Amino acid sequence: MNALPRQPHTRVLEIGCGPGVAARAVAARPDTGYILAIDRSATAIAQARAAAADEIKSGRMSVRQVAAEDFVLQAHEEPYDLVFAVRVGALDGRHPEAGQRALRRIALATKADTRLFVDGGDPLRELPTPRS
Repeated sequence: MNALPRQPHTRVLEIGCGPGVAARAVAARPDTGYILAIDRSATAIAQARAAAADEIKSGRMSVRQVAAEDFVLQAHEEPYDLVFAVRVGALDGRHPEAGQRALRRIALATKADTRLFVDGGDPLRELPTPRS
């Protein structure tokens, strides 16, 4: 996760976290303020929650079960500065309709200058987030 551009106190959103390996690596970085790891799978979220108990307890990481195309900020949740996804069909081109819905949701949950990175580049490729 060293390829992600971060500033001090960055709020990061990982889409499709699986068991939370990448999210834990981001949470361990001293320049990350907070990471929310989401996945549509209840099993993946349970695995991530169990593996990241220390990071969650510290307040540097949270996990939430939700699909990217259904993601919305919760009450009093601040928007995100950086978003990344690895092997997420809605964002890597495998499911274009879901991808358009996910991009709209991401745009609503992020700051205007937020950057979105997905796998498929060297090392990652950046996608634009549509703004209304």
